[in-house]
Amino acid sequence: MGNEHKKGPRELCSGGEWIYGRQPVIEALQAQRRKISEVILPPAEKGEAEEISWIRTTAHQNRIIVRTMDRKKLDGLTRGGHHQGVAAKTGGYPYVDFEDILAEVREDENAFVIVLDHLEDPQNVGSILRSACAAGATGVIVPADRSVGVTPAAVRASAGGSEYIKVARVVNIVRAMKQLQEEGMWFTGLDWGKDAKNYTQIDYKGRTGLVVGAEGSGISRLARETCDFIAVLPMIGEIESLNAGVAAAICMYEVLRQRKIS
Repeated sequence: MGNEHKKGPRELCSGGEWIYGRQPVIEALQAQRRKISEVILPPAEKGEAEEISWIRTTAHQNRIIVRTMDRKKLDGLTRGGHHQGVAAKTGGYPYVDFEDILAEVREDENAFVIVLDHLEDPQNVGSILRSACAAGATGVIVPADRSVGVTPAAVRASAGGSEYIKVARVVNIVRAMKQLQEEGMWFTGLDWGKDAKNYTQIDYKGRTGLVVGAEGSGISRLARETCDFIAVLPMIGEIESLNAGVAAAICMYEVLRQRKIS
């Protein structure tokens, strides 16, 4: 069992990365996809929150060191993130190989893949990962460069959904899209323009890919040209657009609606 005691932030920050927030840490412990070496929790006390108690017990059962830390130091460790007094030191995010997703698409005629085209806001990335997990997506593809990736902030925004969904990083998302198209996948890009159709008028049955563009700039030209369809969400109020996370979630559930999955 781990001993609970205080430790200086410099020693704590050597190697690995820190995920934070009660639910993300709970999901990381449950999913068991990452190695967790230590956990920061408030001092043990009678009547503590059920989530804190569960994390403490599970960490001890798995021989993970449990420590306490001054809140100000924890704020610094998590770079001001909403940590709720909880953090866990882990290895980097467990990305999968693109070939793993490609193989699943090849075998599943109803495969559903989300492509994030150079998103830069970890809140949007986390939101999309959570929605993709909830919608039962096969996996998510992100570019290796000029993209936020699955950072601790994105993990926090996903409320732990990132620990279950498969995410692959690729050097060239257009090349990845074309490889998936060769396996029978049809891609719909969330964008606007004269060629765009209402998102409900596109057939999402069969192998389906959804491309979500960067905040502000939208889908890159080459990725857009590779899409088979362009979908737009109708905006009848004063607001002209939705953020990437909300728009992606709406479209994901249209995919499920058409497939009549409940």
